Amino acid sequence: MSDYKWCHGPKCHKSHTQDRIRGSKGSKVLRTKKVKTTQWNRGNGYEYFCSTGCWQDFFLKFAPQCIAIAPRNEPLETPIEIETFTRTDYFGKPYTDKTIKERGVDTPAE
Repeated sequence: MSDYKWCHGPKCHKSHTQDRIRGSKGSKVLRTKKVKTTQWNRGNGYEYFCSTGCWQDFFLKFAPQCIAIAPRNEPLETPIEIETFTRTDYFGKPYTDKTIKERGVDTPAE
């Protein structure tokens, strides 16, 4: 298996940068960049895109198709508990502080 993938950005081959120029005199082209799979980018989006700009271009072009794979028709909710504490500030004046704690996993609203 190759450690490289071609960038999936729909406009990657149109970016005017020196590292994309390929070919001999008279038949030069701008080519999509190769992305090396490393420990840093394995398992995240940068395994398939050479830059954040290419990732953004891909999303803007294909967002409706991506959303159609797993549409969200209702919100997710996480049960929480709010704990209120009374504390004292530097000058000795009391104030209240709130902390949010999760009680469970994400569930659809009912």
